[in-house]
Amino acid sequence: MLSTAYTAATYGADGYEVTVECAAKRGLASFEIVGLPDAAIRESEKRIFTGSESSGFPIPSAEISVNLAPADKRKEGTAIELAVVVAIYRCLNFIREDTETMSFIGEISFSGEVRTVRGALGMTIAAINSGRREIFVPKDNLKEASVACRDGVRIYGVDCIRSLVEHLAGRTPLQPVTENPFGSVGDRIGAEDFSQVKGQYRAKRAMITAAAGGHNILLIGPPGSGKSMLSKRLPSILPKMSYEEALDATKIWSCAGMLNEEVPFMLERPFRSPHHSLSTAALVGGGKVPLPGEISLAHNGVLFLDEFPEFKKDALEALRQPIEDKEVTITRAAGRVTYPSAFMMVCAMNPCRCGYYGSRSGKCTCKPADIKLYLSRISGPMLDRIDIQVEMPELNFNELSDEMPAETSAEIRVRVEGARELSRERFKAAGIENWSRRSNALMGTDELREFCSLDDEGRRVMENVFSRTNLSARAYDRILRVARTLADLEAVEQDKHVSEDMIGGRIKKRHLTEAAQMRALDRKYW
Repeated sequence: MLSTAYTAATYGADGYEVTVECAAKRGLASFEIVGLPDAAIRESEKRIFTGSESSGFPIPSAEISVNLAPADKRKEGTAIELAVVVAIYRCLNFIREDTETMSFIGEISFSGEVRTVRGALGMTIAAINSGRREIFVPKDNLKEASVACRDGVRIYGVDCIRSLVEHLAGRTPLQPVTENPFGSVGDRIGAEDFSQVKGQYRAKRAMITAAAGGHNILLIGPPGSGKSMLSKRLPSILPKMSYEEALDATKIWSCAGMLNEEVPFMLERPFRSPHHSLSTAALVGGGKVPLPGEISLAHNGVLFLDEFPEFKKDALEALRQPIEDKEVTITRAAGRVTYPSAFMMVCAMNPCRCGYYGSRSGKCTCKPADIKLYLSRISGPMLDRIDIQVEMPELNFNELSDEMPAETSAEIRVRVEGARELSRERFKAAGIENWSRRSNALMGTDELREFCSLDDEGRRVMENVFSRTNLSARAYDRILRVARTLADLEAVEQDKHVSEDMIGGRIKKRHLTEAAQMRALDRKYW
């Protein structure tokens, strides 16, 4: 007898549907599974047979063959085991109900329990997109999978084989999730707030500009100047994640196995702060079966690289392509996987190895050659990919003891979201694809020409900057992008959302001058 059940598997952060075909006939007991299964799937026989027996539905002696389609695509992980059980049970008439609109995801234990799996959200989305309307996932994955719920879809949490069989037989129905919980979850307010940062007004201004336009930023200053403190508060002023952004981020974290019951899906923008000793594979992703690295875990969030020059040179150079393309492709013998990596990069560094070069304390003990060697660890192409550079000097006593209330993250976020909204209106009016996910930092050549056009005064300013600083073409474009963001912020602050020339107002001399000043550290340090 032949039977079919449906499940899903993951490839990268995304899932795809897998059809489980089962054939059984009387004969000597045997079990064979084909369709490019990995080692974990080939070992599933013992778990399936023992788990079925423990559940009170022992599989009788028979020649059982299972095919996983598409047969030319390698299947990894153990999430298909629940579907294999269903296909076998249907083949043996243990289950008589029609399962054509159902998808089954889960790993089987010896006791018959259905265990949690990695990548449940991506597999649930793949099953729904393939037309399945009843999705069965491990109970511990239910909250995560429920984020994919939409009209006409029911998602069930299954704790064991017996409860699934009882449900399909109509004897003890499981209670499904029919509504998406994402919109009903309130904002999570963190303890880290911009108002806690003393002084450093130029750095705060630069950080707000970076948040408003999605720009990469470099902070340089001596120890204790507040570089890490300011960087860790950046997520608190970034725009709230949209449903689509949260879905993408959750899929990546689920694929990496980093979700748990307390954090079933992403509510806040991720903030990743890897140690400078990590390998290139840990940063960009890799392994025998390619898993996402830190840059993908920071997708739609912030990647903070503290002690920037201390990172391995090959790791930093591997960042250059993902920064430009907003995705990273990892090729291994097992296959090629592409992970998204649209992150804001925040780098922090000391001006020299001891950290006190140029500080008022005069404590620097580094020789000029040592300082030059330390700074040379940051290559010119990497600096070109950083839109904003800002120096953070040591704080004086008056700044540290200032008790005046500072602007809070919630107040700053209103302006940041307003500037982002202006840029989205501009992209939408121009008919740009994926306008809702674009920011000024992602403007291409044609968009720069259209949205960052300069008047005669602006051209003279940029000509002067270009001739004095020997800017590269990439650095020139990044100054224009930052100036566009500064103009948007000014429009929001003055409540001028639409002008005759352009949504958000035209770029002025003051915007270009300030944007150029945010790139001035090239001349001082490099």
